[in-house]
Amino acid sequence: MNLHPALLRAVSACGYSEPTEIQRKAIPEVLAGRDIVASAQTGTGKTAAFVLPSLHRLNAVPRTRGRNDRRPRMLVLAPTRELAAQVGEGVRDLGKYLSLRSAVIFGGVGYDPQVQALRRGLDILVATPGRLLDHADQRTADLSGIEILVLDEADRMLDMGFIHDIRKVLALLPQKRQNLLFSATFPDEVREITDGMMNAPERIEAARRTLDADSVSQVVHHVDRERKRELLSHLITDGDWRQVLVFTRTKHGANKLAEQLGKGGISATAIHGNKSQSARTRALADFKQGRVRVLVATDIAARGELRAAERA
Repeated sequence: MNLHPALLRAVSACGYSEPTEIQRKAIPEVLAGRDIVASAQTGTGKTAAFVLPSLHRLNAVPRTRGRNDRRPRMLVLAPTRELAAQVGEGVRDLGKYLSLRSAVIFGGVGYDPQVQALRRGLDILVATPGRLLDHADQRTADLSGIEILVLDEADRMLDMGFIHDIRKVLALLPQKRQNLLFSATFPDEVREITDGMMNAPERIEAARRTLDADSVSQVVHHVDRERKRELLSHLITDGDWRQVLVFTRTKHGANKLAEQLGKGGISATAIHGNKSQSARTRALADFKQGRVRVLVATDIAARGELRAAERA
């Protein structure tokens, strides 16, 4: 794919050897400087599909206003803190052998470290819309130098009510830029955004993943509501399950189940929207590193934060 050797080295270090379908289709188009509208679901490798060619282009073309220009050149908008953090991790992993700098900014954490990162200067900025606009209002983020814009999970951002924030961000960007939009679905609102911001985009679609992977066994246990926790504890203990992911309908239910499992001698922790960002990050790290056996989460966490658990 004619990617820079430093990027290929990073890809190899991450343990990858063959591109996914979305990567095969998107990378050449992005390298050619074209706008793209890509249909891709979670788990298809879409992050690398835009990170790799974008890093290649940024590395190949020097800053137009000199080395002292500290404005970010690439902006990735993500709907949730967790997804922004995951994309930021992908940028760091794939760009670790290049001299490009990156930062991730989102709500729920302090401003000062983010302001310092922006003032030091960077090439790639990954952000959630709300916190990015806060920085723009405070004049700590200058988006006038953006050369590449990525809207990741555009449909998800619209579902979360970010349409007005996205339009405000677009108004802060230079007209001349490359636009990359990734979305699992394309409702009318997404089409309105693409029509208004893109220049003859290439449309790319990756095959939808099958819902039932061959490597996954699915079992249904019929049990009375009052004995669900008892059955779960039995299954975990009897099967010696070391890494268990449990979904509950409510935040209260997640907390209660984690507490009950802990009292029964099974280490567990819960994550949901009422937890602070630091607590959620710590819980996920404990789960990935095996310090707790069970991670209990509400389904709202599934699309963002728990995606990182798939990589554990």
